[in-house]
Amino acid sequence: MHFRTAVEGDLDRLLGCVVDESISWAHPDRLLSFLESGNYRYDRIWIAEDGDRILARVVWWGFPGGDKPLAMDCLYVHPSVEDRVGLAADLLRHAFTESGERPAYHVFLSNGWRDDPKATAAIAWRWEAAGRAGLTEELERLRYEWTADEPVPEPSQRLVFRGDDDDEAFVAAFRRVAVGSLDYDTRQGLLTMDPETQAREDVNAYKSMPGDRSWWRLAYTKDGDLAGVALPSANNAGPVVGYLGVVPEHRGHGYVDDLLAEITRSHAERGVQRIVADTDLGNVPMARAFERAGYRNFSIRLVLSAKPEIAADDRNPVNT
Repeated sequence: MHFRTAVEGDLDRLLGCVVDESISWAHPDRLLSFLESGNYRYDRIWIAEDGDRILARVVWWGFPGGDKPLAMDCLYVHPSVEDRVGLAADLLRHAFTESGERPAYHVFLSNGWRDDPKATAAIAWRWEAAGRAGLTEELERLRYEWTADEPVPEPSQRLVFRGDDDDEAFVAAFRRVAVGSLDYDTRQGLLTMDPETQAREDVNAYKSMPGDRSWWRLAYTKDGDLAGVALPSANNAGPVVGYLGVVPEHRGHGYVDDLLAEITRSHAERGVQRIVADTDLGNVPMARAFERAGYRNFSIRLVLSAKPEIAADDRNPVNT
């Protein structure tokens, strides 16, 4: 078995890696479209081949022009392979070792997928293979959508929203919002980097998304205190909530509803018909805010990731 990254000459065989299981995957149209856009790259598609046959394929996703992959979109093993778990795990370990990257595996599933034998069978061997390769952290995220048949929220009567061309204003806001956050990714980030670095990385990540930077807003109380941040944005599939958060000293006043309403209204005023958002299964306050705002939970995102590597002297004391 030979493990390597793909090249352009592999395209026809890559398009033949077809999945008929109940699971999200990099189907041929998506593969072609994202290779053209730069979200997929041949050097971020890893294959296991036996002679001229591709027996396994891993596809990584990232921002066009980005310096590293951000997610694993697809894990495929040909149905003829007897030990699908073993081959998938070997390919993943090779890819992680050779590239020095371990992007999380994002799997999109329907609600109630655990009661669907086809879905559980499709995810079971992939889950085990990812775990063997080191993606042992498990997170479920609820996926929500707002559609234009819902009422458009009225402007907040409690908060004033203002844009700011200075990225430093948003770095400062992100840093304050991160303290005590219930968001899993935020908490994990603070285990391996200082708050300032994390805030800058988050701001740069959102700037890399297709959403317009001019949409971003800082929220202030009537007295002029920073209350939070609201970032309408977009990804390859369309408009998304992006990011919102309340600074610690202003939590407990229900400002999350004002922030979400501002993001929703911002998109709706541009004629958007559908807005998508995710929140962690354990972030109950955010889930309830989506539901109050007319968002509907339509699916699940399962994220399998590597455990953060924390040096003893790098532990972040902010929340201790």
